[in-house]
Amino acid sequence: MAFGKNIRTFFEGKWHEGDVAVMRAADHGIWQGSSVFDGARQFDGVAPDLELHCARVNRSAEALMITPTVGTEEMVGLALEGLKAYGPGQAVYIRPMYWALDGSDLGVAPKEGSTGFALCLEEVPMPSAEATTTLTRTRFRRPVLEDNVCNAKAGCLYPNNARMLVEAKAKGFGNALAADAMGNVAETATANVFMAKDGVVFTPIANGTFLSGITRARHIANLRADGVDVVEAVLSFEDFHAADEVFLSGNFSKVMPVTAFDQTSYQVGPITRQARSLYMDWAHSAR
Repeated sequence: MAFGKNIRTFFEGKWHEGDVAVMRAADHGIWQGSSVFDGARQFDGVAPDLELHCARVNRSAEALMITPTVGTEEMVGLALEGLKAYGPGQAVYIRPMYWALDGSDLGVAPKEGSTGFALCLEEVPMPSAEATTTLTRTRFRRPVLEDNVCNAKAGCLYPNNARMLVEAKAKGFGNALAADAMGNVAETATANVFMAKDGVVFTPIANGTFLSGITRARHIANLRADGVDVVEAVLSFEDFHAADEVFLSGNFSKVMPVTAFDQTSYQVGPITRQARSLYMDWAHSAR
């Protein structure tokens, strides 16, 4: 099922209108899970950090032993070319992706240099500035590098995220706050997480169990430049229960305020609003 509507797909050297088929039944990526992707956004006529997202998909491919075939600059150019078909008022999800076509002589490992590439553009509205979500604990944890490809934005990681979300939904919550292998807070099922306490912002330290996001880094830089103390730290679930504010950070919504974590309630506070305002001002400054 398509994620959005008004889809355009770059595949095999040209743009196609619609959600075109790009994989074959015997492609390594479909039966061995050797696929990676990234997600950027266009909204209000700007595409913040597009270059960083394109560079990251190439790093993700290398981490999954897939040979990247499109340089960052070329990929950015393709995306900008495809985006010309959309108006400045249309919010677009930008998804470059790679997958392995063939297996190597090892079978399970991808064959070097045998790579599929596509770039999919889908019109997906930005969440409302008033949108919020809620969090709950989940019994599922984030993996570590020794047992999964935590250093890639890989499709094979997402079934674990999906079962976190299904569990959260069954409990009546919008998302799940997940632990790392040590039992400390890592991130949510779909985004990095921040909390504020007594005017200081905290976020789980990047310990290799989750992708330290591009948008996460922007929030840290923006807040610090605006005089806010931002601390990357080992954080417990009890720290989040004691927080004054909690918000999520990711490409899809940029800032998503949290109004509850299990039995603990929060207001959408000044630091959450500041983070959103700073991000939007920064993004629009690149116009």
